[in-house]
Amino acid sequence: MPEDSLTAVTDETFAELVLGNRLPVVVDFWAEWCPPCGPLAKTLAGLAGEFTGKLVIATLNMDENPVTGRAYRVMSLPTLMFFQRGVVVHTIVGSRPRSQLRQALAGSFEAYANR
Repeated sequence: MPEDSLTAVTDETFAELVLGNRLPVVVDFWAEWCPPCGPLAKTLAGLAGEFTGKLVIATLNMDENPVTGRAYRVMSLPTLMFFQRGVVVHTIVGSRPRSQLRQALAGSFEAYANR
C-alpha cells in the first residue's frame, strides 16, 4: 500500500477526484508486485507536503482498478500522469530520483512559458 498521506483513487472516484479537481493532480499508477512502486510512493509522500494547496498527489492500484489504467493506456508500472483540468499534460514512466520528481511536480502547476 502506498503511503497514507497520498490520495487513493479508484475507478469509481477517478472522475471526481482527478478529472474534476481544480488543482493539478499527479496520479501514481502502481501495483503490489511492482518492485520500484513502493519506493516511488514513499518519495512522493515525502514530497507531498511541499506542494500542499498547489497540487494533489494521488495513487491508483492497477490490479484493483484496471478500467482507468486501460482507459489511459498505462502499459508499465510505475507510471505518473499529470492532469490539469482533466487533461493529461505530462507522463513519466518508471521511477525517478527525488530531485527529478520534485522538479516535475513543481513544473506541473506553473503556467507554460516558452523558454
